[in-house]
Amino acid sequence: MTNLLKFAGVAGVAAFTALPVWAQEAAEEAVAAAPDASADPSPYIFTTLLFLMGGFLVFWMAAGFAMLEAGLVRSKNVTTQLTKNIALFGIASLMYWLVGFNLMYPGDGWWISGIMGPWFSITSLEPVGLAAADATLDYASVGSDFFFQLMFCATTASIVSGTLAERIRLWPFLIFVVVLTGFIYPIEASWQWGGGWLSELGFSDFAGSTLVHAAGGFAALAGALVLGPRIGKYTAEGRTVPILGSNLPLATLGTFILWLGWFGFNGGSQLAMGTVGDVTDVSRIFANTNMAAAAGAVAALILTQISYGKVDLTMVLNGALAGLVSITAEPLAPELWAALLTGAIGGAIVVYTVPLLDKLKIDDVVGAIPVHLIAGIWGTLAVAFYTGGWVPQIIGIVAIGAFVFVVSYIVWLILNVTMGIRVTEEEEVAGLDVSELGMEAYPEFAKG
Repeated sequence: MTNLLKFAGVAGVAAFTALPVWAQEAAEEAVAAAPDASADPSPYIFTTLLFLMGGFLVFWMAAGFAMLEAGLVRSKNVTTQLTKNIALFGIASLMYWLVGFNLMYPGDGWWISGIMGPWFSITSLEPVGLAAADATLDYASVGSDFFFQLMFCATTASIVSGTLAERIRLWPFLIFVVVLTGFIYPIEASWQWGGGWLSELGFSDFAGSTLVHAAGGFAALAGALVLGPRIGKYTAEGRTVPILGSNLPLATLGTFILWLGWFGFNGGSQLAMGTVGDVTDVSRIFANTNMAAAAGAVAALILTQISYGKVDLTMVLNGALAGLVSITAEPLAPELWAALLTGAIGGAIVVYTVPLLDKLKIDDVVGAIPVHLIAGIWGTLAVAFYTGGWVPQIIGIVAIGAFVFVVSYIVWLILNVTMGIRVTEEEEVAGLDVSELGMEAYPEFAKG
């Protein structure tokens, strides 16, 4: 009996000692057998956080566009530009929710089911208090993804606003924004970011030098051609008359705001922050983005001094923005010296493209076509230095450019024929703030 008790005691101690080992083995087996929904939620959490932080930084770019445009137009048109910028963001938010997000992400297969196909569904979010077991832990929340992608859609519309300033009527412009943000941008973006035919072809555009910036530039160019230049911008003798902006401090503030927002624009496009490699890549993107902007500003600073004998602040501001647009197609792969070169060429593009547009009598009030369209094309072509795929890059630029320009041109023509897109000569001379809104930005000062 005594031996039996001793044996039982030893067995009990052994079993007790072995319990942690058995528990650990059981836990490991359970984790191995569990579905993906019970995996480590950290990548899901950090990537969702990246989208949210990147999204609100890109949202702040809306303020940058508003301040830049308000500073570069005459004082009699400032309120109209501010109204257009806040209205276009509201419209973009609604249209991307109603149509754009779900149109963009089935790739290029959206047309198969027709205009009322499965893609035509309002975006919905996860339920409140989502449990880890119910989440798709290999990516991020739908809410964060929708929020982040929406900001790119709104940015495309912001680009159009500045080019067409000081002579376009408010409501035709906003109707165009409905079409651009609900259909034109989501369709062309789906070709790449939605897993469509450009993606399969090997086209590469990391954060949207062409998909966002050049697309906005093509839409702006189409509008400028239909709308025509401002009164007095070009003389009968072919001379260009400078029309100065009302507030360069405001334009400079807008540029710095855009520069800040661009860290979210490019950094968030890493689309992942769940590993050491992802976080390190985001930091690399930040550094390259800043280097390109700085190089674009310095290049414009030097080249305007050489070309005009004096530095042109507006060119320097747009040089920084062109550097940012140029690096957007590939902010991860370059070393800092290559990012510097990419941005500097973007700054040079602005200095030499602005007078070229004037020779062609294309009136671009804020310089959005050189900054976003031409520098966007350059940045997208520069990707081929890292991938070697020149043909896919060229095909992508041509396809997106042709689609956006042609459709935009048709929409502008329809709006012009049906309701007219340009204010009268008397209204333009008086200023759009009075004629369109009856509300001046600076009522206590004389009109500019």
